[in-house]
Amino acid sequence: MGKRHELENKLKGESLVRKGLMKSHAHIKPMRLIPDLHVIKIGGHGTMDYGRKVVVPLVEEIGELSKDLKLLIVTGGGVRVRHILDIGIDLGMPTGVLAELAGKISEQNAEMMALLLSPWGGTRIKSDDLLDLPMMLKLGFLPVTHGTPPYGLFEHPPGTGLIPPHRTDTGAFLMAEVLGAESCILVKNVDGLFTENPFVNPDAELIPEITADELLAMDMEDMVLERKLLYLLKDAANLKEVHIINGHKRGNLTRVLRGEAIGTVIRA
Repeated sequence: MGKRHELENKLKGESLVRKGLMKSHAHIKPMRLIPDLHVIKIGGHGTMDYGRKVVVPLVEEIGELSKDLKLLIVTGGGVRVRHILDIGIDLGMPTGVLAELAGKISEQNAEMMALLLSPWGGTRIKSDDLLDLPMMLKLGFLPVTHGTPPYGLFEHPPGTGLIPPHRTDTGAFLMAEVLGAESCILVKNVDGLFTENPFVNPDAELIPEITADELLAMDMEDMVLERKLLYLLKDAANLKEVHIINGHKRGNLTRVLRGEAIGTVIRA
């Protein structure tokens, strides 16, 4: 009576936070569930909000690519997320509640994108369906989901302000990492990462290649992707780079999937 009982295992008696324990597993490589998968994140603000003129050609390109490649399409939220965050912040909603609200908006874009891709097997899936992807892809489905990570009310404190730090760029990367994907491509409305916002400063220079540490050291006021993704990229076990391309130019997605050097690549 009163004795502590342990199941026999290699972690018996461990706190799970000891540094030595963590280092002892550093050599073990996790399983790559779908190593030939390409995760393509379609920005809400940079793509979906532009409507038919931009979205339909991109949908057709994705549909054609899906005939030969395994793809997972991930959507962002766009202007409607900004609107709901503005209202929520004004009303004093906690960060976790703001994350819940933002997720519902990006889900709307996933539903629309799945319907647009239905001629090529476009199928709306949810976060809980990720482990079904190997079989779904074998059956010819083209899965579409939203990018807001399911932290919800458990969203991390942002450090400054109230805006949730894990949004749809981050969510797409986390999905690509856990699935052991071959690539993660962020489709935006600019040609890649620039030294400044090119819409504000037309003389801003494109950065074709950079590491996460180098980009963080620049401490830029604004970036084309979420800063949190850079920290995750540094720690990732499977995915060691992220591509940023302009989805408004038809053929860019095909080119980057062929291995051409376009846009920006950020490496761990």
